Amino acid sequence: MAVLTPAAPGPSLRLRANALQSLCRQVFALRLVMIPLGTPLALSRTAPGVPAYLVSGAAVATFTLSYALFRDGERPGPLLPRHRWLLAPDMALGTLLLITATPSSPLGLVALGTPLLAGLVYGWRGSAVYAAAQTAVVAALGGGLVLSLLCVLSGAAGSSVRDFLTRLTQARAQLAVAEAIRAERDRLAREMHDSLAKTLHGLALTADALALTDDPAAIRTRSAQLAVAARRAVTESRALLTDLREPLADVPLLPALHRLAGPGTTVHAPGPLPVLPAPAAHHLLAIASEALENARRHAHATTVALTAASTPTHLTLTVTDDGRGLPPRPTPSPGHYGLLGMRERATALGARLRVGPHPDGRPGTRIDLTLPLEGSS
Repeated sequence: MAVLTPAAPGPSLRLRANALQSLCRQVFALRLVMIPLGTPLALSRTAPGVPAYLVSGAAVATFTLSYALFRDGERPGPLLPRHRWLLAPDMALGTLLLITATPSSPLGLVALGTPLLAGLVYGWRGSAVYAAAQTAVVAALGGGLVLSLLCVLSGAAGSSVRDFLTRLTQARAQLAVAEAIRAERDRLAREMHDSLAKTLHGLALTADALALTDDPAAIRTRSAQLAVAARRAVTESRALLTDLREPLADVPLLPALHRLAGPGTTVHAPGPLPVLPAPAAHHLLAIASEALENARRHAHATTVALTAASTPTHLTLTVTDDGRGLPPRPTPSPGHYGLLGMRERATALGARLRVGPHPDGRPGTRIDLTLPLEGSS
Protein backbone atom coordinates (compact mmCIF):
# COMPACT_ATOMS: atom_id res chain seq x y z
CA MET A 1 0.00 0.00 0.00
CA ALA A 2 1.54 3.27 -1.07
CA VAL A 3 1.31 5.96 1.60
CA LEU A 4 2.04 9.22 -0.19
CA THR A 5 1.23 12.84 0.53
CA PRO A 6 -0.53 14.87 -2.15
CA ALA A 7 2.53 17.07 -2.71
CA ALA A 8 5.53 15.78 -4.56
CA PRO A 9 7.61 14.02 -1.92
CA GLY A 10 11.27 14.62 -1.36
CA PRO A 11 13.82 11.80 -0.94
CA SER A 12 13.14 11.41 2.78
CA LEU A 13 9.37 11.30 2.25
CA ARG A 14 9.75 8.77 -0.52
CA LEU A 15 11.93 6.64 1.71
CA ARG A 16 9.38 6.76 4.51
CA ALA A 17 6.52 6.08 2.07
CA ASN A 18 8.30 3.00 0.74
CA ALA A 19 8.92 1.71 4.25
CA LEU A 20 5.29 2.28 5.29
CA GLN A 21 4.11 0.64 2.08
CA SER A 22 6.15 -2.43 2.89
CA LEU A 23 4.82 -2.55 6.46
CA CYS A 24 1.21 -2.18 5.33
CA ARG A 25 1.67 -5.00 2.88
CA GLN A 26 3.02 -7.15 5.69
CA VAL A 27 -0.15 -6.42 7.71
CA PHE A 28 -2.31 -7.62 4.83
CA ALA A 29 -0.04 -10.63 4.31
CA LEU A 30 -0.45 -11.55 7.98
CA ARG A 31 -4.21 -11.26 7.63
CA LEU A 32 -4.12 -13.46 4.54
CA VAL A 33 -2.39 -16.13 6.62
CA MET A 34 -4.64 -15.76 9.67
CA ILE A 35 -7.94 -16.09 7.81
CA PRO A 36 -7.32 -19.53 6.24
CA LEU A 37 -5.84 -20.78 9.50
CA GLY A 38 -8.65 -19.45 11.69
CA THR A 39 -11.66 -20.18 9.48
CA PRO A 40 -11.71 -23.99 10.00
CA LEU A 41 -11.48 -23.53 13.77
CA ALA A 42 -14.24 -20.91 13.69
CA LEU A 43 -16.48 -23.16 11.58
CA SER A 44 -15.93 -26.05 13.97
CA ARG A 45 -17.50 -23.90 16.71
CA THR A 46 -20.36 -22.64 14.51
CA ALA A 47 -23.72 -24.30 14.08
CA PRO A 48 -24.36 -25.78 10.62
CA GLY A 49 -26.56 -24.00 8.16
CA VAL A 50 -26.99 -20.23 7.98
CA PRO A 51 -24.45 -19.38 10.75
CA ALA A 52 -21.77 -21.43 9.00
CA TYR A 53 -22.56 -19.73 5.68
CA LEU A 54 -22.32 -16.31 7.30
CA VAL A 55 -18.91 -17.09 8.80
CA SER A 56 -17.64 -18.49 5.49
CA GLY A 57 -18.97 -15.50 3.53
CA ALA A 58 -17.44 -12.99 5.93
CA ALA A 59 -14.10 -14.84 5.82
CA VAL A 60 -14.11 -14.93 2.01
CA ALA A 61 -15.02 -11.23 1.76
CA THR A 62 -12.31 -10.19 4.21
CA PHE A 63 -9.74 -12.41 2.51
CA THR A 64 -10.64 -11.03 -0.94
CA LEU A 65 -10.36 -7.40 0.15
CA SER A 66 -7.06 -8.05 1.95
CA TYR A 67 -5.66 -9.82 -1.10
CA ALA A 68 -6.72 -6.97 -3.40
CA LEU A 69 -5.04 -4.40 -1.16
CA PHE A 70 -1.96 -6.60 -0.80
CA ARG A 71 -1.60 -7.03 -4.55
CA ASP A 72 -2.74 -3.63 -5.89
CA GLY A 73 -2.27 -1.39 -2.88
CA GLU A 74 -0.52 1.32 -4.94
CA ARG A 75 -3.83 2.40 -6.50
CA PRO A 76 -5.87 3.30 -3.41
CA GLY A 77 -2.77 4.05 -1.34
CA PRO A 78 -2.40 7.77 -2.23
CA LEU A 79 -6.04 8.36 -1.23
CA LEU A 80 -5.72 7.01 2.31
CA PRO A 81 -3.83 9.96 3.85
CA ARG A 82 -6.43 12.39 2.46
CA HIS A 83 -9.56 10.36 3.26
CA ARG A 84 -9.45 8.67 6.63
CA TRP A 85 -12.88 7.13 6.20
CA LEU A 86 -11.47 4.73 3.57
CA LEU A 87 -10.39 2.34 6.33
CA ALA A 88 -14.01 2.17 7.53
CA PRO A 89 -14.94 -0.61 5.03
CA ASP A 90 -11.93 -2.59 6.27
CA MET A 91 -13.19 -2.24 9.84
CA ALA A 92 -16.72 -3.14 8.73
CA LEU A 93 -15.51 -6.46 7.31
CA GLY A 94 -13.59 -7.13 10.51
CA THR A 95 -16.74 -6.34 12.46
CA LEU A 96 -18.68 -8.75 10.26
CA LEU A 97 -16.26 -11.49 11.23
CA LEU A 98 -16.69 -10.60 14.90
CA ILE A 99 -20.48 -10.79 14.56
CA THR A 100 -20.61 -14.04 12.64
CA ALA A 101 -17.72 -15.93 14.20
CA THR A 102 -17.84 -14.18 17.61
CA PRO A 103 -14.84 -12.32 19.06
CA SER A 104 -13.73 -15.40 20.96
CA SER A 105 -12.94 -17.30 17.76
CA PRO A 106 -9.47 -17.20 16.17
CA LEU A 107 -10.88 -14.94 13.45
CA GLY A 108 -11.40 -12.24 16.06
CA LEU A 109 -7.70 -11.40 15.83
CA VAL A 110 -8.26 -10.20 12.27
CA ALA A 111 -9.91 -7.11 13.74
CA LEU A 112 -6.53 -5.95 15.06
CA GLY A 113 -5.39 -5.14 11.54
CA THR A 114 -7.50 -1.98 11.15
CA PRO A 115 -6.11 -0.07 14.18
CA LEU A 116 -2.61 -1.17 13.21
CA LEU A 117 -3.06 0.11 9.65
CA ALA A 118 -4.55 3.37 10.95
CA GLY A 119 -1.49 3.91 13.15
CA LEU A 120 0.87 3.28 10.24
CA VAL A 121 -1.00 5.51 7.78
CA TYR A 122 -2.37 8.31 9.98
CA GLY A 123 -0.23 8.38 13.12
CA TRP A 124 -1.54 8.56 16.65
CA ARG A 125 -4.62 10.67 15.85
CA GLY A 126 -5.95 8.26 13.26
CA SER A 127 -5.01 5.21 15.30
CA ALA A 128 -6.83 6.64 18.33
CA VAL A 129 -10.08 6.99 16.36
CA TYR A 130 -9.99 3.54 14.81
CA ALA A 131 -8.66 1.82 17.92
CA ALA A 132 -11.45 3.39 20.01
CA ALA A 133 -14.11 2.42 17.47
CA GLN A 134 -12.77 -1.14 17.17
CA THR A 135 -12.56 -1.46 20.96
CA ALA A 136 -16.16 -0.30 21.29
CA VAL A 137 -17.31 -2.89 18.74
CA VAL A 138 -15.38 -5.65 20.51
CA ALA A 139 -16.80 -4.65 23.88
CA ALA A 140 -20.34 -4.45 22.48
CA LEU A 141 -20.03 -7.99 21.09
CA GLY A 142 -18.65 -9.34 24.35
CA GLY A 143 -15.12 -9.78 23.12
CA GLY A 144 -13.58 -9.44 26.55
CA LEU A 145 -10.85 -7.29 28.01
CA VAL A 146 -7.92 -9.02 26.27
CA LEU A 147 -9.09 -8.41 22.71
CA SER A 148 -10.13 -4.83 23.57
CA LEU A 149 -6.69 -4.15 25.01
CA LEU A 150 -5.04 -5.69 21.94
CA CYS A 151 -7.00 -3.30 19.70
CA VAL A 152 -5.60 -0.34 21.63
CA LEU A 153 -2.09 -1.76 21.62
CA SER A 154 -2.14 -2.48 17.88
CA GLY A 155 -3.08 1.13 17.12
CA ALA A 156 -0.34 2.37 19.45
CA ALA A 157 2.17 0.00 17.84
CA GLY A 158 1.35 1.29 14.35
CA SER A 159 1.69 4.89 15.48
CA SER A 160 5.00 4.18 17.23
CA VAL A 161 6.43 2.50 14.15
CA ARG A 162 5.38 5.46 12.01
CA ASP A 163 7.06 7.91 14.40
CA PHE A 164 10.22 5.82 14.42
CA LEU A 165 10.33 5.74 10.62
CA THR A 166 9.81 9.52 10.54
CA ARG A 167 12.77 10.13 12.84
CA LEU A 168 14.89 7.58 11.00
CA THR A 169 14.24 9.06 7.56
CA GLN A 170 14.90 12.57 8.86
CA ALA A 171 18.21 11.46 10.34
CA ARG A 172 19.17 9.70 7.09
CA ALA A 173 18.19 12.76 5.06
CA GLN A 174 20.33 15.02 7.26
CA LEU A 175 23.25 12.61 6.99
CA ALA A 176 22.87 12.46 3.21
CA VAL A 177 22.84 16.26 3.00
CA ALA A 178 25.96 16.51 5.18
CA GLU A 179 27.76 13.91 3.06
CA ALA A 180 26.73 15.69 -0.15
CA ILE A 181 28.01 19.02 1.19
CA ARG A 182 31.33 17.48 2.21
CA ALA A 183 31.72 15.73 -1.14
CA GLU A 184 31.00 18.98 -2.98
CA ARG A 185 33.51 20.87 -0.83
CA ASP A 186 36.15 18.24 -1.55
CA ARG A 187 35.36 18.39 -5.26
CA LEU A 188 35.63 22.18 -5.36
CA ALA A 189 38.90 22.01 -3.44
CA ARG A 190 40.32 19.54 -5.98
CA GLU A 191 39.16 21.58 -8.96
CA MET A 192 40.59 24.82 -7.58
CA HIS A 193 43.87 23.17 -6.59
CA ASP A 194 44.32 21.56 -9.99
CA SER A 195 43.59 24.70 -11.99
CA LEU A 196 43.24 28.14 -10.48
CA ALA A 197 45.50 27.72 -7.43
CA LYS A 198 48.52 26.77 -9.54
CA THR A 199 48.10 29.73 -11.85
CA LEU A 200 47.70 32.12 -8.94
CA HIS A 201 50.81 30.68 -7.34
CA GLY A 202 52.77 31.32 -10.52
CA LEU A 203 51.30 34.79 -10.74
CA ALA A 204 52.44 35.54 -7.19
CA LEU A 205 55.99 34.33 -7.95
CA THR A 206 56.12 36.51 -11.05
CA ALA A 207 54.89 39.51 -9.08
CA ASP A 208 57.56 38.89 -6.41
CA ALA A 209 60.24 38.70 -9.08
CA LEU A 210 58.94 41.89 -10.68
CA ALA A 211 59.19 43.75 -7.37
CA LEU A 212 62.87 42.80 -7.09
CA THR A 213 63.79 43.75 -10.66
CA ASP A 214 65.33 47.08 -11.61
CA ASP A 215 66.24 46.33 -15.23
CA PRO A 216 63.64 47.93 -17.59
CA ALA A 217 63.85 45.04 -20.05
CA ALA A 218 63.33 42.50 -17.29
CA ILE A 219 60.44 44.56 -15.93
CA ARG A 220 58.74 44.50 -19.33
CA THR A 221 59.30 40.74 -19.57
CA ARG A 222 57.97 40.11 -16.06
CA SER A 223 55.01 42.41 -16.68
CA ALA A 224 54.12 40.49 -19.83
CA GLN A 225 54.39 37.22 -17.91
CA LEU A 226 52.21 38.68 -15.18
CA ALA A 227 49.56 39.71 -17.70
CA VAL A 228 49.60 36.25 -19.29
CA ALA A 229 49.22 34.59 -15.90
CA ALA A 230 46.37 36.92 -14.94
CA ARG A 231 44.53 36.19 -18.18
CA ARG A 232 45.11 32.47 -17.64
CA ALA A 233 43.62 32.80 -14.14
CA VAL A 234 40.55 34.51 -15.59
CA THR A 235 40.19 31.77 -18.21
CA GLU A 236 40.53 29.00 -15.65
CA SER A 237 38.02 30.72 -13.36
CA ARG A 238 35.51 30.86 -16.18
CA ALA A 239 36.19 27.24 -17.08
CA LEU A 240 35.68 26.22 -13.45
CA LEU A 241 32.37 28.08 -13.30
CA THR A 242 31.32 26.53 -16.61
CA ASP A 243 32.08 23.04 -15.29
CA LEU A 244 29.99 23.78 -12.20
CA ARG A 245 26.98 24.99 -14.18
CA GLU A 246 27.11 22.86 -17.33
CA PRO A 247 27.78 19.17 -18.06
CA LEU A 248 31.35 18.27 -18.94
CA ALA A 249 31.98 17.86 -22.65
CA ASP A 250 33.68 14.79 -24.09
CA VAL A 251 37.42 15.30 -24.63
CA PRO A 252 39.61 13.14 -26.93
CA LEU A 253 42.07 11.57 -24.53
CA LEU A 254 45.31 11.43 -26.51
CA PRO A 255 45.29 15.05 -27.78
CA ALA A 256 44.45 16.21 -24.27
CA LEU A 257 47.43 14.31 -22.87
CA HIS A 258 49.71 15.92 -25.49
CA ARG A 259 48.45 19.36 -24.45
CA LEU A 260 49.15 18.57 -20.81
CA ALA A 261 52.65 17.28 -21.51
CA GLY A 262 54.20 20.50 -22.73
CA PRO A 263 57.87 20.87 -23.66
CA GLY A 264 60.34 18.40 -22.19
CA THR A 265 57.78 15.64 -21.65
CA THR A 266 57.44 12.63 -23.94
CA VAL A 267 54.03 11.08 -24.54
CA HIS A 268 53.77 7.47 -25.67
CA ALA A 269 50.59 5.61 -26.59
CA PRO A 270 51.29 2.24 -28.22
CA GLY A 271 47.72 1.83 -29.40
CA PRO A 272 44.36 3.56 -29.65
CA LEU A 273 42.83 4.79 -26.41
CA PRO A 274 39.18 4.22 -25.51
CA VAL A 275 36.59 6.97 -25.37
CA LEU A 276 35.83 7.62 -21.70
CA PRO A 277 32.75 9.31 -20.26
CA ALA A 278 33.39 13.01 -19.73
CA PRO A 279 33.59 12.85 -15.88
CA ALA A 280 36.03 9.92 -16.02
CA ALA A 281 38.21 11.67 -18.61
CA HIS A 282 38.15 14.82 -16.49
CA HIS A 283 39.44 12.96 -13.41
CA LEU A 284 42.08 11.07 -15.41
CA LEU A 285 43.42 14.24 -17.04
CA ALA A 286 43.50 16.01 -13.67
CA ILE A 287 45.56 13.16 -12.20
CA ALA A 288 47.96 13.30 -15.14
CA SER A 289 48.25 17.08 -14.86
CA GLU A 290 49.04 16.91 -11.14
CA ALA A 291 51.63 14.17 -11.71
CA LEU A 292 53.37 16.20 -14.43
CA GLU A 293 53.25 19.37 -12.31
CA ASN A 294 54.83 17.56 -9.35
CA ALA A 295 57.58 16.20 -11.55
CA ARG A 296 58.41 19.59 -13.04
CA ARG A 297 57.94 21.90 -10.05
CA HIS A 298 58.73 19.81 -6.98
CA ALA A 299 60.91 16.93 -8.17
CA HIS A 300 63.04 19.17 -10.47
CA ALA A 301 63.11 16.36 -13.02
CA THR A 302 65.09 16.74 -16.24
CA THR A 303 63.12 14.06 -18.13
CA VAL A 304 59.45 13.19 -17.74
CA ALA A 305 57.59 10.48 -19.64
CA LEU A 306 53.86 9.84 -19.88
CA THR A 307 52.59 6.53 -21.21
CA ALA A 308 48.94 5.62 -21.83
CA ALA A 309 47.95 2.12 -22.88
CA SER A 310 44.69 0.26 -23.18
CA THR A 311 43.62 -3.38 -23.08
CA PRO A 312 40.08 -4.76 -23.43
CA THR A 313 39.71 -4.61 -19.64
CA HIS A 314 41.91 -1.78 -18.34
CA LEU A 315 43.37 1.59 -19.18
CA THR A 316 46.77 2.35 -17.65
CA LEU A 317 48.42 5.72 -17.28
CA THR A 318 52.06 5.94 -16.18
CA VAL A 319 54.12 9.04 -15.40
CA THR A 320 57.83 8.60 -14.71
CA ASP A 321 60.55 11.13 -13.97
CA ASP A 322 64.20 11.25 -12.91
CA GLY A 323 63.72 13.83 -10.18
CA ARG A 324 64.61 13.72 -6.52
CA GLY A 325 61.68 11.46 -5.64
CA LEU A 326 59.23 11.47 -2.78
CA PRO A 327 59.96 11.39 0.96
CA PRO A 328 59.63 7.94 2.57
CA ARG A 329 56.15 8.72 3.97
CA PRO A 330 54.68 11.61 1.99
CA THR A 331 51.88 13.42 3.82
CA PRO A 332 49.96 16.51 2.74
CA SER A 333 51.27 19.70 4.28
CA PRO A 334 49.01 22.71 4.92
CA GLY A 335 48.01 24.21 1.57
CA HIS A 336 49.47 21.30 -0.46
CA TYR A 337 46.93 18.64 -1.29
CA GLY A 338 48.02 17.41 -4.70
CA LEU A 339 48.62 13.76 -3.75
CA LEU A 340 45.47 13.71 -1.67
CA GLY A 341 43.47 15.04 -4.59
CA MET A 342 44.98 12.41 -6.91
CA ARG A 343 43.96 9.64 -4.55
CA GLU A 344 40.46 11.05 -4.16
CA ARG A 345 40.05 11.26 -7.93
CA ALA A 346 41.31 7.70 -8.35
CA THR A 347 38.79 6.54 -5.75
CA ALA A 348 36.01 8.38 -7.59
CA LEU A 349 37.04 6.58 -10.78
CA GLY A 350 37.24 3.18 -9.10
CA ALA A 351 40.86 3.03 -10.23
CA ARG A 352 44.03 1.85 -8.51
CA LEU A 353 46.74 4.47 -7.98
CA ARG A 354 50.37 3.76 -7.06
CA VAL A 355 52.77 6.59 -6.23
CA GLY A 356 56.33 5.67 -5.33
CA PRO A 357 59.88 5.08 -6.51
CA HIS A 358 60.79 3.19 -9.65
CA PRO A 359 60.52 -0.59 -9.11
CA ASP A 360 64.03 -1.10 -10.53
CA GLY A 361 65.59 1.34 -8.03
CA ARG A 362 66.32 4.17 -10.50
CA PRO A 363 66.14 7.73 -9.15
CA GLY A 364 62.87 9.49 -9.50
CA THR A 365 59.19 8.76 -9.10
CA ARG A 366 56.74 6.53 -10.91
CA ILE A 367 52.96 7.04 -10.81
CA ASP A 368 50.71 4.27 -12.12
CA LEU A 369 46.95 4.60 -12.58
CA THR A 370 44.98 1.50 -13.56
CA LEU A 371 41.37 2.11 -14.54
CA PRO A 372 38.99 -0.83 -15.13
CA LEU A 373 36.96 -0.26 -18.27
CA GLU A 374 33.20 -0.59 -18.26
CA GLY A 375 32.06 -4.13 -18.96
CA SER A 376 35.29 -5.72 -17.72
CA SER A 377 35.15 -8.20 -14.86
